[in-house]
Amino acid sequence: MKNLKLKSKSKKLLTKKEPEKSLLLSFKKRAGRARSGRITVRHKGGGVKKLYRIVDFGQNKLNIPAKVIALEYDPYRTAFIALIKYQDSEKRYILAPQNLKVGDEIVITEKSEIKVGNRMKLKNIPVGTMVYNIEIEPGRGGKMTRGAGSGAKVLAQEGDYTYLELSSTEVKKIPGECFASIGMVSNPEHIFIDIGKAGSLRLKGIRPTVRGTAMNPCDHPHGGGEGRTGIGLKYPKTPWGKHALGIKTRKRGKWTNKFILQRRKKKKRK
Repeated sequence: MKNLKLKSKSKKLLTKKEPEKSLLLSFKKRAGRARSGRITVRHKGGGVKKLYRIVDFGQNKLNIPAKVIALEYDPYRTAFIALIKYQDSEKRYILAPQNLKVGDEIVITEKSEIKVGNRMKLKNIPVGTMVYNIEIEPGRGGKMTRGAGSGAKVLAQEGDYTYLELSSTEVKKIPGECFASIGMVSNPEHIFIDIGKAGSLRLKGIRPTVRGTAMNPCDHPHGGGEGRTGIGLKYPKTPWGKHALGIKTRKRGKWTNKFILQRRKKKKRK
C-alpha cells in the first residue's frame, strides 16, 4: 500500500485540465513491429488508446520569457510535462523539472539566472549544478537525461568542453556550446511504484512473457526437462542462442564514444 500512496501523492501536483489539443498527435498502433511489419520488440500489443504529446526538447525560442500554466501527465514517458506560454502567446510542452510550479517564469538564453527550469549553454553553468535534457550537438535538441528523477552534475569546465557526471556514474565531456536545462527531471517516485497486478501492464500495452525453461527444446535453448529444472547451460541464452547476460550492447564504433571519459561503475553484488 505504501507504493500506491507514493503514486497518488506525486500526481496530486498535476493540474486538472484536458491536454492542449494543438499539441496532440494520434498514431496507428504498430505493437513492436518495424516498417516491414516484422516484430522487432517482443511482448507488445493491446493497451488503452493514448494520444502523443509533442514535447519541445530543443526549446529554440531564445530570450523570450515563458510562464508555466499547467503541469500534466504524459502517457508516453515516465516524467511529467509542463505546458508553458511564451510572451508572444505560443504554447509548448517541455519536460517538467522537480520543484517547478504553476505560475513560475522560465527563459531560454545563452546565460541567465541559475533557476529551476531555465535553459542555457553548458559553458555558462557553474560547477556543481544539476542539469537535464542535455544536447550532444549544438542545435540538435536535448538527447540525454530525460527520464523521471534523472539529472547530470556539472563537474568541470575545460576548454571548449563541459564535464558531466550522469546518473549512471558515467563521466562525459560535452561541447560547451550545447544547451541544458537547470534542475532534475520530475517524478522521482516513479521507481517506487508497484505495478500491483498483471492487468495494469496489459493496459500499458505489455503482453505476457513466458520463461524459456517452461518451453520445449525446439522453442528455446533453456527448454526441456521434467518439472522445474535448471537451464543446463554454462550461461543463459536468448531464444536465438546468443549470450543473454554480461555482454556489452553498446556499438564499438558509436560516434559518441569519444565523449566518454569514465565508464559507469559496476554495482557490487550482494
